[in-house]
Amino acid sequence: MRATLPLLEHSDFPPFARSRVSTLQVNLGYRCNQACLHCHVNASPDRTEMMSAQTVDTVLEYLRVSGVATLDVTGGAPELNPEFRRLVVAARALGVHVIDRCNLTILLEPGQEDLAAFLAAHRVEVTASLPCYTEELVDRQRGKGVYEKSIEGIRRLNALGYGDPSTSLVLNLVYNPQGPVLPPAQEKLQADYQRVLGETFGIRFNHLYTLANMPIQRFGSTLVSKGQFDGYMQLLKGSYRPENLESVMCRSLISVDWQGYVYDCDFNQMLGLPMACGGKPRVRLDELLGRDLAGNPIAVADHCYGCTAGQGSSCSGSLSGG
Repeated sequence: MRATLPLLEHSDFPPFARSRVSTLQVNLGYRCNQACLHCHVNASPDRTEMMSAQTVDTVLEYLRVSGVATLDVTGGAPELNPEFRRLVVAARALGVHVIDRCNLTILLEPGQEDLAAFLAAHRVEVTASLPCYTEELVDRQRGKGVYEKSIEGIRRLNALGYGDPSTSLVLNLVYNPQGPVLPPAQEKLQADYQRVLGETFGIRFNHLYTLANMPIQRFGSTLVSKGQFDGYMQLLKGSYRPENLESVMCRSLISVDWQGYVYDCDFNQMLGLPMACGGKPRVRLDELLGRDLAGNPIAVADHCYGCTAGQGSSCSGSLSGG
């Protein structure tokens, strides 16, 4: 796989700083039951990196002392980490809202038959990737049979009350473009998803998040191989909107890797761009206990244009209405 950081690090992206941390995003490991083309983590069934119980304890201690309201759990497939359920139970006991970045097919894996019920019992918000509402395009990007399994996963969640406006069980779907293009308007695409999936399968969800593909890891390497990297970067830079800087996720979120090292966002984590803090080359989460990060500079490179292009892109979808 071709490294993209050397193509991104000599950047003219404007410097900016973070505000108060309200979300702790934790990557529990890079192992996944899928190997999707657009995956910026380069996750797969062959990856072995997993967060240890000791580092999970540090995450819980940070939640106790920081007042952070939201724990955003990701991977890989975070549910494959043996510490996943302990982390969820303990975080919820602290009154922290938990988001699980779920790939849907994990709900059908052997040994995970009770996973959907576990998530519902602990009122976990599920944010799940479904890069299109058609079988052909999903299977092209994520592998044969993934669409069918994803639909079954949504049905299992729906049966427990997820996506029902009368409950507090939130199910969000995530759209990624199929190639080096910006995502369409989020509001219109959400209506299309709800209509097609509702009419075809009778399934429901709360929100659709549209995310731009980042020119890093597997997707970035594919762009380089196809000679499309420079063109995609020109698209991102040409679509830059400075007003999106006010709402990008890295202003209020920190990202922790499976070893406990801290980054300004998940994308910086995958590029190995650590948070600049205290003059250290890398900082661990246990070094930030009780520390206020407001005003801390955010490490930037050209991939940051992916979050600020067009309608903007973040862990919670577009940043603007158009």
